[in-house]
Amino acid sequence: MIHAENLTKRFKETLAVDDLSLDVAEGEVFGFLGPNGAGKTTTVRMLASLIAPTQGTAKVAGFILGRQDTDIRRTVGVLTETPGMYDNLSAEYNLRIFAELCEVKDVPGQIEKYLKMLGLWERRFDAAGTFSKGMKQKLAIARALLHEPRILFLDEPTAGLDPESAHLVREFIIELKKQGRTIFLCTHNLDEADHLCDRVGVFKTRLLVVDTPAKLRSSVFGRKVIFHLRVADDGMAEYVRKLAFVRDVKVVENKLVITLDDPEKCNPEVTRVLVAAGADIQFVGELRHSLEDVYLQLVKSA
Repeated sequence: MIHAENLTKRFKETLAVDDLSLDVAEGEVFGFLGPNGAGKTTTVRMLASLIAPTQGTAKVAGFILGRQDTDIRRTVGVLTETPGMYDNLSAEYNLRIFAELCEVKDVPGQIEKYLKMLGLWERRFDAAGTFSKGMKQKLAIARALLHEPRILFLDEPTAGLDPESAHLVREFIIELKKQGRTIFLCTHNLDEADHLCDRVGVFKTRLLVVDTPAKLRSSVFGRKVIFHLRVADDGMAEYVRKLAFVRDVKVVENKLVITLDDPEKCNPEVTRVLVAAGADIQFVGELRHSLEDVYLQLVKSA
């Protein structure tokens, strides 16, 4: 659905996006993670055909960037981090202007559909300037969806929202995915990315890594299984350390913290070895690193 190859953007002496090659599948929620100034918004603007790349190529929904830009713009919806609204105009009129620009066929029907879905229908005649930040964000999401885009670029869709509004937006993203939409999500909320995204890319001018959140956790830190024993000592650790599939073993109080690539496969063998060595196993758990831990490690080492 999205294919970028060696996409680069330079503003005078500033290299904003460096040699980006990326594929996003149809119906995928793809998280694009990176610090402020990393080039995420610039990437979105290029892929949405709002600015031209300095070099490189891209296809969006089969349309070629730089040749079929009008088709790309008709195919995508974009929610910017700070969406501008005409504050003196009503919510309904704000959407009507955009719908007519996008040549939406059933303007009243589409406006009603999305204002109701986002809980704004009763406020449709109120000036957008009277809306809270959360309401304005929901209005901007409705605007991005009026023309039923196949691909949706969301730049910090829950930034600054209260918990209830943020939850509504996240549930709305899940519903859009169920409809088969492709969603390119830029966010600093790593718990949100972990919950919503099929895959994530960590980006800092260059793309550092792309994978599922689970595989990134495993590749960066390994998976750590904690065996709680009645008594744990270096002798017990040594028995486990001899197993070829064990990457690391640490003794922490009465626990063995064992790094494994595939705990589901390896835990039974570790258990047998410990029992044979006379260990009293009280229970077994897994130490899980957050996506935030992974992100910070990758960005720090970039």
